[in-house]
Parts: sequence; C-alpha cells; structure tokens
Amino acid sequence: MSQKRVLVVGAGPAGLVAAGFAARAGAAVTLLERNERAGLKLRITGKGRCNLTNSTPALEDLIANVPVNGRFLYGAFSRFAPADTMELLESLGVPLKIERGRRVFPVSDSAHDVAEALIHFARENAAGILRGRATKLMTAQNRVAGVYTEDGAALPADAVILATGGCSYPKTGSTGDGYALAEQAGHRVIAPKPSLVPLECHEGFCSRLMGLSLRNTALEVWDNASEKVIFRDFGELLFTHFGVSGPMILSASAHLRGMEPGRYTLRLDLKPALGHEQLDARILRDFTENAGRNFINALNGLLPKSLVPVVVQRSGIPAGLRTNQVTREQRRALAELLKCFPLTVNAFRPIEEAIVTSGGVAVEEVNPATMESRRLPGLFFAGELLDVDAYTGGYNLQIAFSTGHLAGVSAANPANTDEEYPSCSNAY
Repeated sequence: MSQKRVLVVGAGPAGLVAAGFAARAGAAVTLLERNERAGLKLRITGKGRCNLTNSTPALEDLIANVPVNGRFLYGAFSRFAPADTMELLESLGVPLKIERGRRVFPVSDSAHDVAEALIHFARENAAGILRGRATKLMTAQNRVAGVYTEDGAALPADAVILATGGCSYPKTGSTGDGYALAEQAGHRVIAPKPSLVPLECHEGFCSRLMGLSLRNTALEVWDNASEKVIFRDFGELLFTHFGVSGPMILSASAHLRGMEPGRYTLRLDLKPALGHEQLDARILRDFTENAGRNFINALNGLLPKSLVPVVVQRSGIPAGLRTNQVTREQRRALAELLKCFPLTVNAFRPIEEAIVTSGGVAVEEVNPATMESRRLPGLFFAGELLDVDAYTGGYNLQIAFSTGHLAGVSAANPANTDEEYPSCSNAY
C-alpha cells in the first residue's frame, strides 16, 4: 500500500502539530505556509511569552472554559489533553512553568522557543514545509484531492487539513483564507467576530488616561439588558486612547454577547483591599493630613496622579473645596465612586486587534471524533478556523494543539470513526 499523502494548509500551532503527528503516523506530509516564516502569530502570543496551555487536570473544567461549542471538543481534548501538550513541549527541549490560574508558560518566557520547537517537531518527523497560498480545493470522485495555489500550482493529496487560523492579526497571515476554502466544500461559516479583544468606551476621559495601568483592580461587568453581573475578575487593566485593554478586559470581552452601545457597564473597584468603611476612614485620614489644602490636592496618596482630576470631576466635589469643608456625605460618595467606578462599553475594537476569532466553520458539519468534514471526505479542520473559542488562560492554544493532533492522526489513519469513539459523536 502506498504512503498516504497529507497536505496541511497553515503552519500555525494547529498546523505544525497536525503535520508532526500525521508524519509520525506514517503519512507523507507537506505543510503549506503563505508566510516566509512558520508560526508567525504564535511568536507574538501572550505579548511574546506564550501562555501555551492551562494545567487543569479535569476535562469538564477544560470544556467549561470554552463557551462556544465546548462539547464539540470532548474527543479532541480526551485524545490530547494539556498534560500531553506539556509533555510534548518538554520533550522538544522547552521546559515549562505554571503561574497564577494554572497558566503554563515556557521557563524562558519566549514564544519564539515554542514556535521553533513545533517547527522542529514537524521536520524531525519528515514533514516538508513549502511556501505558498492555497486558493482553491481540488476534488475528485466526491472527495478532496489536494489544493491549487495562488501561483496556479496543483498540490495533489489524499487528505487536506485546513489550519489557516481566523482573521485576527492579519499581518501574521491570518486573513480568513480558510473560510473561502471551507465554503468551496459546501460548509457553512459562522460570521467571524472578535473575541479576547480590547473595548471601546463612551467616556472621553479614557484618552486622557492613556497608558495608565491599574494592576490590582477588581472588575464586574454589568449587563444592562438582563440587569445581572455576567463576569468578575481581579488583576490588570490598561487605559487606552479608545477605552480599556489589559488581561482582565480581554477575558471579559469573551462574555459580551450581542454587543451594542451602552448594553454593558464595567464597574471598577479601584480599592479592592478596603471595605467601604475602611476606605472612608482612609480618605478621612488623608484629608486630616492635608488639612487646609484643596480637595484635588489631597488625593495624590490615594490615586495615580493622572486619575486624580478624573475622579474629582466624576465625584461632583469642587476641586478647590478645602478638605475640612468636604461633608461626610461627599466623602462617602467619593468612597462609593472608588469602589464602583463605571465605564460604559460602546463596542469591541476591530477584529484585526482581537487575540482570537469567534465564529468559523460550523461544528455540526465536522466529525468531532476525527475533525473530518461531513461535506467532503478527506478534508479536515483544526484550530481557530473552527467555530470554537475560549477564555484567556491558555485554552485557545490548547484547542489548536488538541484539534491539530486529532486532525493529523485521523488524516494519516482513516480507520478512526465515530464507532471507535462513540462518546464523541454527540458531544456537542
């Protein structure tokens, strides 16, 4: 029997893992990448540090952190879990460490090390990397037969794995090429939208605070439509010229469904270590120590300098009022503002600025036990191209690794079927 030819389109994390495992399983693998360098987007992941997975040991916890079609990934996560990702990277010479929230990083804090290790993994298993851009699927006898490239070349294959990513960070090559290829095969593509993305805010003072980072802030997101708190977190927030960004905001954005101006309010607790009474006592102490000074000049010990005039304006207390003239009611209102500092969300930033793309190939048209198309035999999907996305914490890269692994071994070995993994066939 001749060696099976597998063509992987896209040399990001999902494609590199798919190519490596398909080649290890005995297939003749070609990895097609449009960029001069493989793993371009991976190299900037996590501000260059690469939060590559989350060490949660429980499958249900892993799925719970994938709010969009998490059950579809039951089979992929079962076959290649975070522990497998960690074992693979460490076997490739990338020592790992676990930080807050069970986030896993390379000890070197270098995403470049992870990208180079995965390239080595593909190549050491004899996967060849070819530069080119796939623009059209080849079909024969009602199954995939390869791809045509932008320059007109035909690349025949017995199986094709599409791992082209979404459409965030287009400068890294994620321009949505895979959506058009999937539609050629008859697949429905859920309209892409941003996830894990900064937020634009209504308040104009955000631009005046641009560059201010608040490192120990509590956040609640209030949905004005349902009148409920839908997200809570604690950590870092960054003011920008358009609104807010930072780890907490990116996490929060994944929870904001049905975005429209004014629907969501961010409530910041600027002094989470102090209760209301404790904060009132702290303010009173600062006022006593600054007796005779103007109100605006008595807050520098309590707040970052650039935030002081904004808080003064929002408090409604005259900036020039003497501290000994501030009433008890005004002081308590100031404490309330610091414990619940509101920001009105207008919109997501453009999808080009999102860490991941929400939307993609409809999962009901993909076999969850193999990642093979239900529309065109021999065509497989992996990574961000699928309509699955997760919260921050390493979960999105784990999706790439798990689906890449499953697509790779399945493409190389067509014996994998729903009957072989019955728990996966209706998992979503």
